[in-house]
Amino acid sequence: MRPAPEDAATAPGYRMLAEGEGGLVVELGDAIDPVVNARVHALARAISDRLASDVLEVVPTYRSLLVVFDPLRVERGRLERRVAGLLSAAREGGAREASRTVRVPVAYGGAAGPDLDFVAAHNGLTPAEVVEIHSSTSYLVFMLGFTPGFPYLGGMSGRIAAPRLDSPRTRIPAGSVGIAGAQTGIYPVESPGGWRLIGRTPLRLFDPGAERPFLLAAGDHVRFVPVSEEEWREIEGRVRAGGYEPDADARGEGGR
Repeated sequence: MRPAPEDAATAPGYRMLAEGEGGLVVELGDAIDPVVNARVHALARAISDRLASDVLEVVPTYRSLLVVFDPLRVERGRLERRVAGLLSAAREGGAREASRTVRVPVAYGGAAGPDLDFVAAHNGLTPAEVVEIHSSTSYLVFMLGFTPGFPYLGGMSGRIAAPRLDSPRTRIPAGSVGIAGAQTGIYPVESPGGWRLIGRTPLRLFDPGAERPFLLAAGDHVRFVPVSEEEWREIEGRVRAGGYEPDADARGEGGR
């Protein structure tokens, strides 16, 4: 992504880059950081609220967001100036909307988590220690991507970081909980993938037929709760029958 000089704008705290004819990328930092991510989502909300007639889509990521527009209707320079005028929404606090903490039951190890032993050995820990560390943290949902509803979670301890597989698996079951580097996440649907699998949840993170198709949203928090195989099967049955409501708490501004 190399914009022409006239298509880029740089100022303290942000940079704008052209992404093709109908895309504008706004970078608000250069690291995976909760404060930067909060600013990204604050700016995304401001653009969606104030520039709805000018933009087709706003896609937030860890540290930047993509603004998609129709270049036949909207002049790039004008859009850049209007977006720059909204940057105060990102700079002045960057507070998140009220969020939730969702507790995600997980059966760790065994067939549900075939890489748990590797993660433990890689870090000089026992499998039980990996489970304890992984389930003792509240994780921030930085963004959704890769597959529908896949949450990229921040806040994992470096003590259980592990490299991706050398050769990705072709089929990973929906609900699998994985680790890649210092990140953790959950596969919402069956798909290929190269993350180290340490467990699996029976919750359905993506349901295209539901009124709310995604279980999680950016800004939510996740707490993993270890469960036995018997508890896992009981919850799975209730999920299939439509009689299980994920355990979630509403949280105040910032989700702290």
